Amino acid sequence: MKKQISLAILALSMATAAQARPMVLDGLEYLPEAKISVEQAQAIAKKAYPGVVVEQALEKKPGGSGLRYSFDVESHHITHEIAIDAKTGAVLQNVRETASDDDGGE
Repeated sequence: MKKQISLAILALSMATAAQARPMVLDGLEYLPEAKISVEQAQAIAKKAYPGVVVEQALEKKPGGSGLRYSFDVESHHITHEIAIDAKTGAVLQNVRETASDDDGGE
């Protein structure tokens, strides 16, 4: 019984640690131009599509102010790409990713 409890605790600890790993933000060079923090943008993205952020970037792209946070948010094996304007906090994009999105559209 104690062995089963210990194994369950170990498994739970490993699962929690895997989700708690620090996430790298691609595009750090643009951070001084952003008016909202990555944490604020992430909260907005997760409100638009609740789930776990699996990828994040700060990038310059047309639309909005031209500077956006891009998040891949996963929930129930479905991933949405959420774009948040880095200067206003507006949601610029909220689309479900498809298998063709993962391989560059090929």
